[in-house]
Amino acid sequence: MSPTLRLIFMYVLFLCCLSPCAADLCNWSGSGLAREAEANSRTVQQVRLRCTEGSVEWVYPGQALRVVLEPNLSSARHTTVCIKPFRSFNGASVYIERAGELDLLMTDGGRPEQVFCFPADGPQKPAIFLLANPQRDISQRAVGFRYELLGNRTTANNLGQSVLQASCRPCNDTELLLAICSSDFVVRGSIRNVSHNAERQTSLVEVSEARVYRQRSGVFERHTGTIGVPGSSSSWHGHIHTLLQCHVKPGGGEFLFTGTEHFGEAWLGCAPRYKDFMSLYQSAWAARQNPCEFPLD
Repeated sequence: MSPTLRLIFMYVLFLCCLSPCAADLCNWSGSGLAREAEANSRTVQQVRLRCTEGSVEWVYPGQALRVVLEPNLSSARHTTVCIKPFRSFNGASVYIERAGELDLLMTDGGRPEQVFCFPADGPQKPAIFLLANPQRDISQRAVGFRYELLGNRTTANNLGQSVLQASCRPCNDTELLLAICSSDFVVRGSIRNVSHNAERQTSLVEVSEARVYRQRSGVFERHTGTIGVPGSSSSWHGHIHTLLQCHVKPGGGEFLFTGTEHFGEAWLGCAPRYKDFMSLYQSAWAARQNPCEFPLD
């Protein structure tokens, strides 16, 4: 950290001790203009967030914003923080605050689609510091990001490289049976299309005519049929990310898709053909070795 930035940081820490903190369960949104209009406009605004995931949105950023992540956890250890800036990110630089130092994470003109991860297992609560960039035209300025606290450092490191722990190898029988119990989403459907992104080294699988057994968020949406059109009915539709190196291709038949969700995106885990999974599950059910129940219809 440069001497100038160090002085700024020490000054900010002093001001932060005097400024009030805004607290919310998971999300925060605010305006730098409203802050500058207050009598204590020279103070740095602080925000404390209490959840393991959420979002921050700061429009018309002015001066600085300090976001402290301190979720209410009873036993689980979350050792890594990952943030994903909004597409419209413009007007501030992002730093990670740790051990009395500021480490630059992202500036204007960076890659807003990139996920940044950093360790958070030190003695202090993880904090994200946003320093507004001086600009005359503030009409288009807005900064924001989504955050997640993860307990698996390997998963977080891979996520920071736009690569999750998903493996290209087929899951074994035990992994398949556990996947329907622990995955963020369990969806039965057909592959409609597969597109590839060479820059992110990922592929996007479009799933249609789906049945959603479980999902953590709204990744898969229901499309209603057209009124008056024979044979038209509602169905589920969505997209799943996976690794480009897996060479996923469109194929016929039904699959059972499982996996994890991060920053509103579904990432592929196990994906057997549905008929193969049902054969495995029925055998496990007959032997009372199924770890959880799954609809047999």
